[in-house]
Amino acid sequence: MTNQEAEPFTYTITFSLVDDQGRAMSNAEVTVASVGAGRTVRRTLEDVGYQGGRSLGAEHVRILDVKRVPADEAPAPAGSCPPSGLRLTADKGDAAMGLRVVGLRLENCGSRTYSVEGYPVLQLLDEDLEPVDGIDILRGTDDIPMAGDGGGAPRPVTLEPGESAVSGLAWRNTTQLGEAVNVPYVRVRAESGSDPVMVTPNLDLGTTGKLGVRAWQKGETAGRGARPRA
Repeated sequence: MTNQEAEPFTYTITFSLVDDQGRAMSNAEVTVASVGAGRTVRRTLEDVGYQGGRSLGAEHVRILDVKRVPADEAPAPAGSCPPSGLRLTADKGDAAMGLRVVGLRLENCGSRTYSVEGYPVLQLLDEDLEPVDGIDILRGTDDIPMAGDGGGAPRPVTLEPGESAVSGLAWRNTTQLGEAVNVPYVRVRAESGSDPVMVTPNLDLGTTGKLGVRAWQKGETAGRGARPRA
C-alpha cells in the first residue's frame, strides 16, 4: 500500500476470497493504520481460509474495495481509546426493502463523565474526500419512509465511563429522475466542536436527496473494551 497523499492516511482493504472457479467464498478486511506521506507499507494477508485442506494462494484473492481516511480522523480500533476519552464508530449497516440504516456509537472509554445532547454533526464526502452538496441532512427520520420516528426529541445523555450513546443514519435507496448520489465517506462529530471521525458507510442515496439523523440516546453499556484513561 503506497500513500500518495501529503499527509498520513489509514487504509482499509476489502478482499474477496474465491475458489478455483473464481466463485466468491467469503470476504476479508484488513486495516493498515497511519501510512506516512509518500511511504509504502507491505503486509502479508494471512489466515484467510482454506480450500480442500490447503491454504489459499494469491490466485484465490481479489481486491474488492479500498477506503482511505486521514490517519488523525480514523476511528479508534477496538480495545483502544482516543485521547479525548470518546470512541466514535459506525456499524456495517442494515438494508431492507430500499431502507438503509447505519448505526453510530459514542463510547465513553475514558475516566470522566461526558454529556451529549442533540444530533451528530455530519459532513458528506465523495471519493476524493471533497464535500457532497445538494443533500438535505434531516434532524430525525420522520421524513424517511419506513424509518420510524427516530427515537423522539433530543434530550441530554450523560455517559459514565464504560457507557455509550447511540444514533443512526437512515435513508431510502430510491432512484427516479435525476442522477443517483453515492457518498462513500462521512465526517462525524459527536457535537459541534468535537474531534472529527471519518467513517465509510457507503451511502447509496439514490435520487432522494435526503439523509435522516437520529438524536443521541443512551445505549447499552459496553461491558468491555479499553481501560479508562486518566
